[in-house]
Formats: sequence, C-alpha cells, structure tokens
Amino acid sequence: MALAELAKNKLRTFLSLFGITIGIFCILGVLSTVQSLEANLQREIKSLGSNTIYIDKWDYNSGGGPDYPWWKYVKRPEPRYSDLEQIRLRTPSAKHAAFEINTNTSVDAGANVLGNVNLYGVTETFHEIQPVVIESGRYITETEFAQGINVGVAGNEVAEKLFGTAERAVGKQLTAKGKRITIIGVIKKQGKSMIGGWQFDQSVIMPYRYAKSIMEEKASSPLVLVQAKDGISSRALKDDLRGAMRSIRRLSPTQEDNFSLNDINDFSDAIGQAFVSVNIGGWAIAALSLIVGMFGVANIMFVTVKERTAQIGLKKAIGAKRGVILTEFLLESAFLCIIGGIIGILLVFLLTQVVTRAFDFPIFISLPLLLMSLAICIVVGLLAGVIPAYQAAKLNPVVAIRS
Repeated sequence: MALAELAKNKLRTFLSLFGITIGIFCILGVLSTVQSLEANLQREIKSLGSNTIYIDKWDYNSGGGPDYPWWKYVKRPEPRYSDLEQIRLRTPSAKHAAFEINTNTSVDAGANVLGNVNLYGVTETFHEIQPVVIESGRYITETEFAQGINVGVAGNEVAEKLFGTAERAVGKQLTAKGKRITIIGVIKKQGKSMIGGWQFDQSVIMPYRYAKSIMEEKASSPLVLVQAKDGISSRALKDDLRGAMRSIRRLSPTQEDNFSLNDINDFSDAIGQAFVSVNIGGWAIAALSLIVGMFGVANIMFVTVKERTAQIGLKKAIGAKRGVILTEFLLESAFLCIIGGIIGILLVFLLTQVVTRAFDFPIFISLPLLLMSLAICIVVGLLAGVIPAYQAAKLNPVVAIRS
C-alpha cells in the first residue's frame, strides 16, 4: 500500500526523497571523507616507523609559526654517528638504532637531469625501522654498507624519469654532486604523502659511509632513529633514551636537554585529538541538512493524511484499530526515508570512486557508518511521520468519512 501511494504522486515523492537523499549524502559524504582522511594520515604516520623515536635537535611536536622557539633549537649540537654505538650500549629497551643524513639536490643520468631529489645516507639497520619495499633489483647488502660502496636504491619516480622504467634503471649509473651511484634496486611506488615523510618516490638511498663523500654530515640534517623492542612501549624507550643521551652529552642534573626525542606515537595521538573536533563539525553540518529533509517528509505526510481522511474513516469503520492506522503511516514515512537514504548512499559510493581515481586519495565507506546511515533513515522516517500518523489514528470514523 505504501508503494502504491508513493507511485501515485511521483513528483511529490521525488521531492520528499530528494530532501532525505541530500541529508544522507551530506552525513555519509562528510563523515566518510573525514574518516578516510584520518585513516590515511594515521597510516602515513605509522609508515614513519612503528614504536620509533627520532633523536634530533629539533622538536617536531612544537609545530611551527611565529611562536616556534627556533633560536633555542638551532644552538643545539647535531646528532653524531658516534652517538649510535653508545645509544645501543646504553639503551637496553632499543631493538634497532640507525643513523641517517640527507640532502636535496639534482641528479643526472647522461642527458637526463632531474631536480629536487632526496639523497639519503643510512646505516645497516635503517630498513629494519623504516621498511623499504624493493620492486626491481635488490636492497643494499651488509658488505656494501660496511665498505661504503657507491651503490643505491632509487625511488620509482626517479627511475622512471631518468631511465624510462624501473627494470631499465637497475644496473645503470647516475651522478649526484659529481659522484657516481650505481642503481642496484628500485623502490616500489609509494604515492603522494600528505605529511611529507620520507618521500621515497623522489629519493635515492645509499650507504652512509659513501654518502659522506657527497654531503657534509653536520649540514645534512643528521638523525638517529631508535625502535623499541617487542612488548616495550615507546614511552619506556623514551625514558631510557633520555638517560642515555644525557649521559652521552655529559649533561649535569641542572642542565636541560640539548636534544629532542620525537615519538611517532605522539603524532598519531595528536591527529586523533584534532579529528575529534573535525568529526563534531562534520556531524553538525550533516545533521542540519538531515533536519531540513525530515521537515520535508513530515510536511508530505501531513498532506497525505489530509488527502486520505475519508479512506482512514472507512478503514476504522470496518474495524481497523488505532495501532493499524498508526503503523501504516509510520511505515510509509520510514519507507520513504529508507528509499531516499539508499539513493544517497549510492551517490556517495559513486563520488568516492570518482575522487579515489581522480585524485589518488582513497576514500572508503566503513560498514559501521553504512549501518548507521540506514538506522538514521529509519529513525528520521519515524520521527517525521509520528505526528501525522498519530493524528490519523485518533480520527473519528464518522467525521472522517463525511469529510
């Protein structure tokens, strides 16, 4: 009966559906985008190293802007390669420790020149902390690390722009600051990163001992990466590292730290806290659209009850109880909202596919969010139809038939 009534007034039904469709589209679209953005950011943060501390002279958690005390950090000493062995000896909670230096420069392979390439000089255990997935060729061996051989693994973008394909790049040479590097492997494509990070697509990774001949260590943003042992939290590792670094730097109890211990987990927590406010804002925007759609459905239900007053009176006269009449209109209202919601869900699904392919930004609709959207449709339908349904249920059959 509900379907038949909806089919009778196609334009009115469409307008009612449209309001709910837009409401569900806003809720699902906004929340899916926010959830996908948070998930992508969290995944990229985790890619910087699981349970890892970055030892640097700069504090990453202080942010930037005019209030950033750069004058305080710029005077601090840089991390040194000689610190690495001391950190390993003095930090029992550390599983792996690695040293890294980097610079940004142009590289060339014959006639082909590519600018803005990140050159990373790393120690043997770097890939244990920061996994590097090789698409073609191989990674650097321990012997090559130890002897400082002029080999490296190139990012996917570097390989394709200089040599055409990843496979063709393996075994070829490129030149950086007058030094030759033999490409022994190509890193699997990573894609664009929203937080910066390592940007391996535009990089070349080589042994630290050879990288020193290309870049000056102190002027190459030296960094120590330390990963906690299994079962040990990053907070416990951080406490151990603070004691170890203070001992290495020979700081007295009254002196403040002249280094920063940047915990990757802190970044993840900060992102989570920031998205709490974003989610609240998304709910507020989406709820406003849904309320407008609910009023539209309620208005249509009032008109429907008015049109079918005589029919209601006839049903009650032959024995229909109030509950039957109430259920009929509530079901019709809920059914109307469910159809509108399903259309909204389909539109959001199509939008996610378009955005994912066009901008290389994966957006997904989680199952809980999908089920919640359907539940909202049912609740909104019941709320929109409860007053018109109640008015229809309490009509006097005689008066209703005469009207």
